[in-house]
Amino acid sequence: MMAGGFQRSAPVPDPCPGALLEACDIEKSFPGVRVLDGVSLDVRAGEVHVLFGENGAGKSTLVNIILGNYAPEGGTVRFDGKVLPAGSPRAARDAGISVVFQELSLIPTLSACANIFLGREKRQSALLDEGAMSREAAAIFARLGIAIDPQAPVAGLSRAEQQMVEIAKALQNDPRLLILDEPTTAFTDVETQRLFAIVAELKRLGVGIIYITHRMAEIQAIGDRISILRDGRRIATKLVSETDEDELIQLMTGRETLNVYPTIAFKPADEAIALEGASAASGRFQNVSISVRAGEIVGIAGLVGCGKSAVGRSLFGEERLAAGQVKLFGKSLRSPSPQSMLDAGVVYLPPDRRRQGLVLNRSVRENATLSCLNLRSFAFGQWLRKKSEDDAVQRVLNRLNLSPPLLDRNVSAYSGGNQQKVVFARAFLRETKVLIVDEPTVGVDVGARLEFYGILKQLCEAGAAILLISSDLPEILHLTHRTYVLAFGRQTAEFQQEEISEAAILSSFFAVGRKEGDIKTGAAA
Repeated sequence: MMAGGFQRSAPVPDPCPGALLEACDIEKSFPGVRVLDGVSLDVRAGEVHVLFGENGAGKSTLVNIILGNYAPEGGTVRFDGKVLPAGSPRAARDAGISVVFQELSLIPTLSACANIFLGREKRQSALLDEGAMSREAAAIFARLGIAIDPQAPVAGLSRAEQQMVEIAKALQNDPRLLILDEPTTAFTDVETQRLFAIVAELKRLGVGIIYITHRMAEIQAIGDRISILRDGRRIATKLVSETDEDELIQLMTGRETLNVYPTIAFKPADEAIALEGASAASGRFQNVSISVRAGEIVGIAGLVGCGKSAVGRSLFGEERLAAGQVKLFGKSLRSPSPQSMLDAGVVYLPPDRRRQGLVLNRSVRENATLSCLNLRSFAFGQWLRKKSEDDAVQRVLNRLNLSPPLLDRNVSAYSGGNQQKVVFARAFLRETKVLIVDEPTVGVDVGARLEFYGILKQLCEAGAAILLISSDLPEILHLTHRTYVLAFGRQTAEFQQEEISEAAILSSFFAVGRKEGDIKTGAAA
């Protein structure tokens, strides 16, 4: 039994010569688009096979076919040499295939333990064996190196802890094939390294792993082979040791490597938005003062849970202040509201597009215009100007390269990167004087990043004030004119562009215990 201890009777030190999983000539279409066109993939026992490609390349659809969530229109999936019944999640699960999706599948009102054993509860006669499940959950958490109470409600855990519960849930099923979809999105470097150690141990025990990521460093750190998908086709499968970042980007996008980060002409003008001596009523941050001027991109950096997202919400009126104030174009606002900020030209794009940014069962059009329906260009009294709405949304979606640009398609049918484009569309459907954008590129590929960074460049050079909240340190290093650092809810540093460096920012992540107001500047960093 591997659960809790990860022990198998016969460890496999090297990848087996035969394939554990074979997906052969898989074909799949959805209305209006061919998603997979004859894609083949094999995974060996004891290897990490990276699945790489742009958002919309077909990765998620291929995974869902392997899991039995979708039935392919052509091709077969074999596991251990046996054909898996098409469209049967039960067959895939019984074969030992487990998955950790980027979008969590936990039930917030249940405990961590209950989520781990959901659908696989242990029983003692007719009763649930709560003690056995709690002990096994605690053993898995101990092996993962995390201190989570098995009885703690999932709703009270951090995003990173919830991700660990999802991983524990997958491991409890004693998997022979583990699929990890962007598993480190919410992780710090320490948590990422902990996961990599678990992956290495699973490899030693002969578990096959499909690893989906857009982070080049992760590919080189743990990948054995890599398959690149583009436009629903497998372009190549290569040894990770025999490729590099430039080649992977070229294979993924079909074009030569470009500079990911654009050169932005910063022309700071008057202060557009600011927090002064602000503390959140929730306690997520204390005594924070920041400002953003028109024509510049200002960053907020910090580890997960440092309070940086709460700062963004407070500027938009979604997080109540216990002290301090918001200033907008020189005017003090003690209790701003999202509607008043929208009316003043402030647009806020949240970090979790699926839970906070989109209504998944509604169309692209409806999601794009959610914050614009009070504008006269879209409505007349209680009547929508349907033609004007369609024309405006179509122009913006063409500009953002949504693929496919179908206004009536539900956003749930799109990849993560395309969903993020629908969120970004809101910044172009109304006059945006201030853009607050939190984690804009989580789970999106290099090509989509190029497009999003180009959007920030356009808005900034057009005179908008942009606050970029990001856990992605290269974004902060390459895109910002000034950067603030938060640690444990307190502001620990402010750096000007020439002072921004990886070493300076990282040292500020752990700068705690200072007196209030003792903020680092570049020379002191």
